[in-house]
Amino acid sequence: MLSFYDKHNNKLYTKLVELSRNIFFYKDLLLKDNFETRINLIFIHFSIILIIFKKRKKIKFPQKIYDNIFQNIEYHVRELGYGDVAVNKKMKTLNKIFYNILLKIEEKNQKKFLVNVDVILDHLSNSAGRNNEYIEKLTDYIEKFYNFCFELSDESMLEGQINFKI
Repeated sequence: MLSFYDKHNNKLYTKLVELSRNIFFYKDLLLKDNFETRINLIFIHFSIILIIFKKRKKIKFPQKIYDNIFQNIEYHVRELGYGDVAVNKKMKTLNKIFYNILLKIEEKNQKKFLVNVDVILDHLSNSAGRNNEYIEKLTDYIEKFYNFCFELSDESMLEGQINFKI
């Protein structure tokens, strides 16, 4: 179920969900196909977009779209059967995870974007273990996603026109 308080702001959220469902994560990386993994993948992709907006300093990321993304996630948590108290607790936990990813995903003091492997390993686990091949593939994907999005206009990203393929 999507949030309908402002239908026009669902485009980016829909694209983030689509990116989180990429078969690459579940077939090649052997990530667990569950709610937590998908939410963490949404957070990783969304964090990259916010980092790009911050670096460009052209326009601020629209608060309406940010709020809409979290409202949609809250609706999905409710669809899983959580009650009001449990939803609030779950959303608080998800918010902490999101900000942990956002603030730590990028290695600091680097000239180009590099992924902080520790953050990724904290939030995405696969069924085959944390071997070097898994880490390389995942960091390569994230860095390529960053580079791809950096070439897009702000408006394209806000409209969910992120046709990234790996």
